[in-house]
Amino acid sequence: MFKQFLENAEGNQGYLLSSLAIFLIFFILVGVFVLTMKKEEIKYMSELPLKDEDDERGS
Repeated sequence: MFKQFLENAEGNQGYLLSSLAIFLIFFILVGVFVLTMKKEEIKYMSELPLKDEDDERGS
């Protein structure tokens, strides 16, 4: 299946490879960003949908 797709895409291999490279670079960068985040920041972000601004002020 992929062999037929690549044979029919003559002259477009540059587009295929560049889109694959962009895809891989994006997800590698997101993975590095997530792995280097501080635990406090992850905890703060995980509680955002559950907390109101009023809860933080003590009102």
